[in-house]
Amino acid sequence: MTAIDPNTVHFTGENSFLRLKTEADGPETTVCAHWRTLISPAGPGTCLFLRSDATGGEVKLYADNIGMARWLQSELESILNPPFADTAMPIAEAAFSREGAFRSTYREIVDSADGRIELSWSDMGEPFMLALPPDNDDTGPWAVYSCLTPCRTATLEVAGTRAEGAAYENVMFGRPASSSCLAWSETWLRG
Repeated sequence: MTAIDPNTVHFTGENSFLRLKTEADGPETTVCAHWRTLISPAGPGTCLFLRSDATGGEVKLYADNIGMARWLQSELESILNPPFADTAMPIAEAAFSREGAFRSTYREIVDSADGRIELSWSDMGEPFMLALPPDNDDTGPWAVYSCLTPCRTATLEVAGTRAEGAAYENVMFGRPASSSCLAWSETWLRG
């Protein structure tokens, strides 16, 4: 085995996610995918894909690099969250910032004409490294490396409206985790 992965790097950055439910066996009431891109075919940038009871169930997209968000939609969200993959959906221009710290409360903040959106993760578990080879059932032709930190508590607020529900326990590849994780140092590769 070589120390160099032979696949081509297409994306590296962050892909933190936040999923909430109001009942343990009920449907997800909020699904968020937050991407901070350092390297992609469409350049760097940040975007948020969002569907929540706080948006009336509507899918909302925000980005500071529309081309990068469209690339994520067509290449990665089409696998991870198909409702976010429709490239005909409008994308609102937004400014992104973050605050807080690992091991306390970490926030991603999105400001746009729609108002302020705040995603918050806290009550963090131990980080673990996910390593998926190419041609697997979860990410198709993509190989993925990601440092995941499960968070037992997560919240979403959209223009002053707090989403209902809470993060829930989730098993990832046999490991106890959460429906809401910080996913840092994430890289997607393809042959």
